[in-house]
Amino acid sequence: MLDRNRILKDPEAAGRAFRSRGLEVDLSALLSLDSQWFESTREWEGLRERRNSLSAEIGKKKRQGEPTEELYAEVLRINAAIEQSDLSRRELERRREEMWLLLPNLPDASVPVGKDETENPEIRRSGSLPIFSFTPRPHWEIGASLGILDFDRAARMSGARFSILLGAGARLERALISFMLDCHTSGRFGGAPYREISVPYMVLPESLVATGQLPKFKEELFHLPADDLFLIPTAEVPVTNYYRGEILDEASLPVKFAATTACFRREAGAAGKDTRGLIRQHQFNKVELVWLSTPESSFENLENLTRDATDILERLGLPYRVIALCTGDLGFSSAKTYDVEVWLPSQERYREISSCSNFMDFQARRAQIRYRRSSDRKVQLVHTLNGSALAVGRTLAAILENYQTEDGSVVVPDALVPYMGGLTRISPETLPTSS
Repeated sequence: MLDRNRILKDPEAAGRAFRSRGLEVDLSALLSLDSQWFESTREWEGLRERRNSLSAEIGKKKRQGEPTEELYAEVLRINAAIEQSDLSRRELERRREEMWLLLPNLPDASVPVGKDETENPEIRRSGSLPIFSFTPRPHWEIGASLGILDFDRAARMSGARFSILLGAGARLERALISFMLDCHTSGRFGGAPYREISVPYMVLPESLVATGQLPKFKEELFHLPADDLFLIPTAEVPVTNYYRGEILDEASLPVKFAATTACFRREAGAAGKDTRGLIRQHQFNKVELVWLSTPESSFENLENLTRDATDILERLGLPYRVIALCTGDLGFSSAKTYDVEVWLPSQERYREISSCSNFMDFQARRAQIRYRRSSDRKVQLVHTLNGSALAVGRTLAAILENYQTEDGSVVVPDALVPYMGGLTRISPETLPTSS
């Protein structure tokens, strides 16, 4: 949620920032509603003060043996007015809160201005693109021919956008998760290691409000109405909410968490996109990194977070590039985002495998995650950051494509060989036949 005072102080600057995102926000309606709510609240509080004053006067007159009937009648009238005023105030508060919750974060001044993904500048590239003596195949064909990836039976079980990994494919997925977590929690990249955390896969609505998925993206979430729980779209939600409503000491910052979870997304806005393969699934595994930072360090920590994500790709020998999202392509809650994209030979293009974002105090204000400064003991909001390190299915797809061989086998990256029980190459597996 945005800082109301920031918007109220300079609505013109806020309007320009929203327009850079491609949004035209009616700030006059928002400010009018704010004003109505404040006026309604003052009226409600004034009525309560008048009732309290009358109650005190009634008590005084009773002690003096004086009549109180007229005062009682006025109290009854005021009680009815308070009830009506409270209903009006609550409705204005609901509408006001809804409007504020639907406003996206403001881009940081360092974010490049642009209309959409076509204007995202490239920051850097790493790794040499593989050269094949044959036409490289897409990962879904490779996985199917190896007998380690099955989309047809997954569709029979669950419908479209699901997959099943078997044998060496399932082991490769497990190896990737263990490798990523070991790298992040051991401090191999320098600096303090991440603390591993295991979290629920279902959360209450207020947890999703805190991180910005609700109310804006409700249609993209899987909801369990009987319990009013949502399946998590990313570990960012439960991990960020770990300290919701709490005050940390500055000395404990930054907090760095690493979590692996299944993620669940309807992909409602992606009809017809990536209908084949592992790129866009309703259920997928991901290793997520979450930081809680002081405001002064959050942008330096965004660079560190992005480095931690790209280091995984470097250790796996996968070519990648880093781009900065422009204002028109920025996510709802983000103030600044770097996308990390891995090379997929079959598509001859880089595809997103991680987004590393600084939300500044946008999520922390919704979640009321604060810290007490060491210098003056004042309490203020933390800055939250998160990034995938990495999306496991997309990493697996990139390995299958970049390490494929002409004979149909796939070479296991050196970093993963110990996690694969010494297996250096994935060859076709024979499954029991059925009719």
